[in-house]
Amino acid sequence: MVTGGAPARIVVTGAAGILGSNLVARLLRDGHRVCGVDVRELPPAPGLTGRVADIRDTAAMTEAFAGADAVVHCASALPSYPAEQIRSIIVAGTGSVLRAARAAGVARVVHVSSTAVYGLPRTVPTEEHPREPVDTYSAAKAEAEELVERFRADGMCVGVLRPKTFLGPGRMGLFSMLFEWAEEGRNFPVLGRGDVRIQMLGLDDLVDAVVTMLRAPDEVACDTYNVGAAEFGTLREDFQAVLDAAGHGKRVVSIPARPAVSVLRLLERVKLSPVYGRLVYKLLYDSYVSIDKARERLGFSPRQSNRDAILATFEWWRRNRGSAAGRGAGRTSSEPWKQGVLALSKVFF
Repeated sequence: MVTGGAPARIVVTGAAGILGSNLVARLLRDGHRVCGVDVRELPPAPGLTGRVADIRDTAAMTEAFAGADAVVHCASALPSYPAEQIRSIIVAGTGSVLRAARAAGVARVVHVSSTAVYGLPRTVPTEEHPREPVDTYSAAKAEAEELVERFRADGMCVGVLRPKTFLGPGRMGLFSMLFEWAEEGRNFPVLGRGDVRIQMLGLDDLVDAVVTMLRAPDEVACDTYNVGAAEFGTLREDFQAVLDAAGHGKRVVSIPARPAVSVLRLLERVKLSPVYGRLVYKLLYDSYVSIDKARERLGFSPRQSNRDAILATFEWWRRNRGSAAGRGAGRTSSEPWKQGVLALSKVFF
């Protein structure tokens, strides 16, 4: 347990990513010593030690973890990565991190998983639902959790957080498509009526959840928790909030769901669209989890609604769209995903 006493030494994997970098900043503000591990170099900061290494290198991880009070495992692959990389980074990488933490005698690990492990459950809110992965990414996340459970059974304190899709300053991915179309004064499409309820999560709230896991007693921290926004509406409402903020008077436009799904799946197969299959189906059905367990046992109390989070991200995007942080090929969550042939459909909206 990381207490409020002497500064702790905490290692964060994936420290150059959106979650990792924000968590590092928070831990440094809280007075801790931080070692950030990533395949990319980290900008210097007082109290921060950067280490360029791959999480699959167990020897390098063991060396990085030496003397650490806790490890937060944020490093991951995106669903857009090739299948072999997803499995290697998420499954082999998590196994490497856990073995290294055990070898280095780390007292606590916080593993950031995903609600993707549930697959596409039709029962909402989802809570204590079995893992039913439906694609390579969700299967890798589920298998990584199985590894965590084996290490727990051997006595290691490993906490798991399953966040919904999180949003905050710097987060791009597919959201950049919505932001770009809104700023250009275009309508934006939704599948069907857009009345499905899709829960998201503010980035600051996710960071708070990680910090809470670090501070919790072992019997609380060594468990698995869903984390998401407490307040959320429909997809149509959240997208419309962005269009309203853009100030062009544009609207969310419904398109027939079945034909659109068929087209998107075809475009995905021929690599002309970044919208992967699980996301397509998530946009057709309610998708939200219960956070009651995190509230009651962990003391998790999210401050941002879906709308708060998406509007804060949009405002950041507007200020930074011309910077290097706003450009890229979608290899990280801080880069906009290539829209492929979907960009051509702008003319219809």
